[in-house]
Amino acid sequence: MAKIHELSDVLADQIAAGEVVERPASVVKELVENAIDAHSTQIDILVEEAGLKSIEIVDNGDGIATEDVPLAFERHATSKITTREDLFKVRSLGFRGEALPSIASVADVVLETSTGDETGTQIHIKGGQVVDHSLAAVRKGTDISVKDLFFNTPARLKYMKSPQTELANISDIVNRLALSYPEIAFTLSHEGRELIRTSGRGDLLQVIAGIYGVQNARKMVQFKGENVDFEISGYTSLPEFTRASRQYISVLINGRYVKNFQVTKAIIEGYGSKLMVGRYPVAVLNIKMDPLLVDVNVHPAKQEVRISQEPQLQELITKVIYKELAKENLIPSAVKNLSTNRKVNTDQLQFNLNEASAKYSEFTKPASGVANVTEQQTASLAELFQALPSNGTQPIVIKHETDLKSAALTSFQQKYTEEAQVAPFDEDRQVETAEVSEGQIEQEAETKRFPILQYVGQMHGTFLFAESEEGLYILDQHAAQERINYEYYREEIGKVSTDSQSLLVPIVLDYATSDVLKIQEKEDVLASCGIQLESFGPNSFVVRQHPTWFKAGQEEDTVREMIDYVLNDSRMTVAKFREKTAIMMSCKRAIKANHHLDDQQARQLIQDLAKTENPFNCPHGRPVLVHFSNSDMKKMFKRIQDPHRPLEEQE
Repeated sequence: MAKIHELSDVLADQIAAGEVVERPASVVKELVENAIDAHSTQIDILVEEAGLKSIEIVDNGDGIATEDVPLAFERHATSKITTREDLFKVRSLGFRGEALPSIASVADVVLETSTGDETGTQIHIKGGQVVDHSLAAVRKGTDISVKDLFFNTPARLKYMKSPQTELANISDIVNRLALSYPEIAFTLSHEGRELIRTSGRGDLLQVIAGIYGVQNARKMVQFKGENVDFEISGYTSLPEFTRASRQYISVLINGRYVKNFQVTKAIIEGYGSKLMVGRYPVAVLNIKMDPLLVDVNVHPAKQEVRISQEPQLQELITKVIYKELAKENLIPSAVKNLSTNRKVNTDQLQFNLNEASAKYSEFTKPASGVANVTEQQTASLAELFQALPSNGTQPIVIKHETDLKSAALTSFQQKYTEEAQVAPFDEDRQVETAEVSEGQIEQEAETKRFPILQYVGQMHGTFLFAESEEGLYILDQHAAQERINYEYYREEIGKVSTDSQSLLVPIVLDYATSDVLKIQEKEDVLASCGIQLESFGPNSFVVRQHPTWFKAGQEEDTVREMIDYVLNDSRMTVAKFREKTAIMMSCKRAIKANHHLDDQQARQLIQDLAKTENPFNCPHGRPVLVHFSNSDMKKMFKRIQDPHRPLEEQE
């Protein structure tokens, strides 16, 4: 009896579904991408129980012809490609013909569609079997409903996360698609509650504001550039607006959201040393290229791609972002830095619903039957709502006074943990930049980018105080010296001078055999910084001389650290190695805390800092100086009255 047999179509579809349909978010992604390919301008996503109970996608696209509807649920049936050559120049989001049959094999699917030129069609498929297929009077476009996902593969349900996590994954997918297609109006609703809405006006910054908040959108810097093969554009955040992971970086290639480590790395490298260690920017990068230069047929999820000429693309991204950030004044507000750590005493916050609904109707949308809050229960909500974002906040749906309290507390806490991390948007600066030429911008950058500082004094041998017409500046002398040293060593290490210092007693270094092989492979990288290793037995090296810029007494430690860089990074390049070495040397040679400077030394430090290419932060990303504006100083001493409180209360 033969042991090999052909699988049934339903079983084959369920196996394929394991690759294409991993969770409810996968269903949303595939169906919304189909709607985009159908030239939709409005796409509504409605989900229940985080998508496990129901997912409905409604679009106003081209629709599906009556005779094509049954074929759309057959494996590898597609309208996107026809020939083998089409596979290598894919311009649509979908092309495999796997999504619909895979989804229909593990769910209860009802599709209603019409091209507008003929009577529409309805088809009902459950578990891969057609239940009903008939004509239907429907509008142009497609409405597809997916219910009871994984009802016939219960083992898959064991791997589902919590409803909140699954809903967050769906929101993330819709956010990425909205960033990819700002000209399409998206809405996402969960059990009748609207979570996401975009206008579809084609303004990417407006979409960013809708997703990340208006205040955060004001900290985004626009960039664009091109070379022979690539055209890039988008927005990236100022160094003071960052996140703890890379997931807020959206890379879009020809409208498709993809994950590419090298491209993401190029964005980060565009910041140079402006980012804090362990912090990553918020960025939206849109890359346009010939479809022949990108292979999207790598994984069923289509998020992993191969890019031809990838090094040239990385260089372009890094160069363009670096150039745009170089124009910005990156001195953080001291008041904003302090407010990042502000703690909120929620027990002291009380609420007045009547006053709130009258003065802050944009933030609240009371439902019928809202219970009034008595005066004995509440005091004033005014101060609380002054702290909330004034724009871009979704309305708070209130069914009871406790809902208001919970929502307001959450918004208030988010205000001081997220929004307060970044400085307010300077509208005057942006308008001025838009009206002058590029040459004028560069000329103004030389005079206004870094202030002219007059030294005032030192505190605790650690901080320097200086003043200018704009207010008070506090400098971290160690960070300032690090920045100055870094730019010096970056240049000196790049020269690779033949001048070297001979050692009276050579340094002998012992390593394991596996490490020796790695070191031998990267001997040219070490030599690029003046480290010449000689073999000294099977597992040892000897160093007889070192560059003159080594710090006396730290020769062996410095050589070992440099070799560790090579061992820890198999892709270490000469450029990266010099960068790491310059950072290490700048820290070792910098002024330490509790080291008192005389007035001449302090003034010289400030002068040298002003001459650096990037005087705003040390090589590790920490700020070199912070700024108290004149108005900040006046507010601290109550010389500026608080407009939100009566004068008699202030006194």
